[in-house]
Amino acid sequence: MESTRKRLAYWHRNLAVTAALLCIWFVVTFVASFYARELNAVVIFGFPLGFYMGAQGALLVYVAIIWFYARYMNRLDREYGVQDEEEE
Repeated sequence: MESTRKRLAYWHRNLAVTAALLCIWFVVTFVASFYARELNAVVIFGFPLGFYMGAQGALLVYVAIIWFYARYMNRLDREYGVQDEEEE
C-alpha cells in the first residue's frame, strides 16, 4: 500500500513539473512569436526583443528547461529511491 502511494506521489510531482515546463515552452515558442511585433519595441543588446527571442532567447530558455528538468528529476529519483544503479 505504501509503495503505491509513493509511486503516485512521485508520478504527480513528475507531471506537475512537466506541465509547468511545457507551459514555459509554449509561452516562449508560440506567444513570443505571436507578439513579435509588439515585442520589437523593447531593445536588448541593440536587438529588438522579438528578433532576440526568435534568434537566441528561445534557445537559451530551451537549454535552461532541459537543465532544470534533469536536475529536478535526479533529485526526485534520489528522494523516492528510484535512481539508476550506477548513480547510487
